[in-house]
Amino acid sequence: MLEFRTQGFQGYAVKYSPFFDNRIAVAASANYGLVGNGRLYVLELTPHGIVPLKTYPTQDALYDVTHSEAHSFHVLTSSGDGSLRLYDVSLAPEFPIATFQEHSREAFSCSWNLTSKATFASSSWDGSVKIWNPERQQSLLTLPTHSCTYSTQWSPHTDGMLSAVCSDSHLRIWDLRTPASASNHLTMQIPIHSPPMSVGAGGKLQPTFPPAEALTHDWNKYRSTIVATAGVDRIIRTFDIRQPKGPLQLLQGHQYAVRKVAWSPHLPDLLLSASYDMTCRVWTNGGDQGGPARELGQMGRHTEFVTGVDWCLFGSEGWAASCGWDERLCVWDVRTVMHP
Repeated sequence: MLEFRTQGFQGYAVKYSPFFDNRIAVAASANYGLVGNGRLYVLELTPHGIVPLKTYPTQDALYDVTHSEAHSFHVLTSSGDGSLRLYDVSLAPEFPIATFQEHSREAFSCSWNLTSKATFASSSWDGSVKIWNPERQQSLLTLPTHSCTYSTQWSPHTDGMLSAVCSDSHLRIWDLRTPASASNHLTMQIPIHSPPMSVGAGGKLQPTFPPAEALTHDWNKYRSTIVATAGVDRIIRTFDIRQPKGPLQLLQGHQYAVRKVAWSPHLPDLLLSASYDMTCRVWTNGGDQGGPARELGQMGRHTEFVTGVDWCLFGSEGWAASCGWDERLCVWDVRTVMHP
């Protein structure tokens, strides 16, 4: 395991570059993101360990980070002052090359379009998701959610389809190919707390659950209709948007809220999660063969809330990075913690 210390700043999000197998971006905040500055770290894995390529100080806390899918040196952050900032790590200045300021509250999530690669999305506590073009300062479109929106993601399969999860315990899906009409492109609104369509592994799950804030979600990279969600109630759920009446599986094991989930880019059934219980866990949803959905292992090296986790897109299929409030970025091999 490799480690890097984000001294004085607590990690909020980590993201591997889609262009360089040794480059990782970390969004971090002073004072646990409650008040004060932020810092963007662009790090490189070298034979001598993890070294900073660039660091960028910010006036407000940073909550999320993503890499441009169109330009290998561009990195985007979302901030506590509601702004999004685009940086070019190939340039000398420590200032952003563009700033996008429309959200009226904290911008908690940002996601680059994985199909067209020309736009990105942001979500905010102000109850909206916004679509942006990096060459324009004004947003292209605002999609209202009417509740605090913690996470937005583009579908990696379908151009113009994106999703969000909110404090009202719903998964929303928009299809920008549809007419705007009164629904603002909203095509689906799934209650995350719905009873499961089938009882998961062990048969111990209760039939109903109260609504709980949803903090994170991710699209499966191989199955275009499968989405995983998680949040305050500690349960990771998988949904098939073709059957939106309830979750397919419930993955239980975390002791506190789940802050981040990420499907593997290499294997269709593997899912990573990061939680306030200070662990990262790896799960299988059972795969195409209909096996049991279960936890495969956990990494417990963090000593504070784990807030971010991401898979490396390159090389062997197990490398991942995680960050947390212990001011540490950890790079580790998921296969070393998996049990048969």
